[in-house]
Amino acid sequence: MMHTLPAPADLTTALPLSTATARAVAEHRDTVAAVLDGRDPRLLVIAGPCSVHDPAAALEYASLLAAAARRYSDDLVVVLRAYLEKPRTALGWTGLLNYPALDGKSDLAAGLRTGRAFLTEAAALGLPLAYEFVDPLLAPYLADTVSWAAIGARTVASQPHRHLASWLPMPVGMKNCVSGDLASAVDAVQVASHPHALPVLAPDGRLTVTHTVGNSHAHLVLRGGRVPNYDAAGTEHARSRLAAAGLPPSLVVDASHGNSGKDHNRQPEVVADLAGRIGDGEPGLAGVMIESYLSDGRQDLAATVLRRDVSVTDACLGWSRTLPLLDLLARAVNRRRGTHA
Repeated sequence: MMHTLPAPADLTTALPLSTATARAVAEHRDTVAAVLDGRDPRLLVIAGPCSVHDPAAALEYASLLAAAARRYSDDLVVVLRAYLEKPRTALGWTGLLNYPALDGKSDLAAGLRTGRAFLTEAAALGLPLAYEFVDPLLAPYLADTVSWAAIGARTVASQPHRHLASWLPMPVGMKNCVSGDLASAVDAVQVASHPHALPVLAPDGRLTVTHTVGNSHAHLVLRGGRVPNYDAAGTEHARSRLAAAGLPPSLVVDASHGNSGKDHNRQPEVVADLAGRIGDGEPGLAGVMIESYLSDGRQDLAATVLRRDVSVTDACLGWSRTLPLLDLLARAVNRRRGTHA
């Protein structure tokens, strides 16, 4: 069975970014790049749900995060996790784009409309958006809304994803693979920094060959593996691997996934450890990622009553437990600034 999707231009015309929001996205991309380069002394903090399953509830969360971002703007550049695609090791829900009705029935055309509508509304709140690009063919429908991109642990060794990263017009974080090994991610950073020719959907929907210039702000994201890698030994090892490859030492550290043992309740201790080292001036710590949502925990999609405020994929920290972590990280950056004054 075949279904025709709209061309990217059809969707972006129907659900456009305003001129002001498009300008803000461009500014956010420059700001994130400056943090990664060390030209901006603030810390990148990427926070939000593992995946968006209820756009209205996610916008509620985004409003809370936007207010906090303004409060801590002297020390933090806060970015909203706005993930609509979910890579899977085996079977499972693959995200709002593919299954927008949460009923097990795929409807990518409806998911693209729902997803882009969410992203444009979230971007209009003034927050930079983070997005994991899982299907390279779908990137042209959404990329104009995104200020920080991720290539995930399950796709970081994929040539099409590495080439996609060389095309994406924003900084791209490469996560270490699920086992925790860094080799694929370091290789991915290097590959993405170079020019490539790759097939990309043109605005009119035709598949075209695009020649990229390379992404100068591809970087490494530490998400742990069989053992955590957020500690001082893990980050030192990562910096040495990057240096050996002739790459900048900038790191974003994920407090969830392998670094928390997939236990959301351990994220605060990971963040506290990182905050202490940030405050002490450890080099290369450019960003921290936190899986956070309105309420604590997770739920199954098959639940009799599906809650709008609880993650349907990885368990997240609730907002009341997230806000103190933002404060802790802001104070760490302030202390780091004082140390280097």
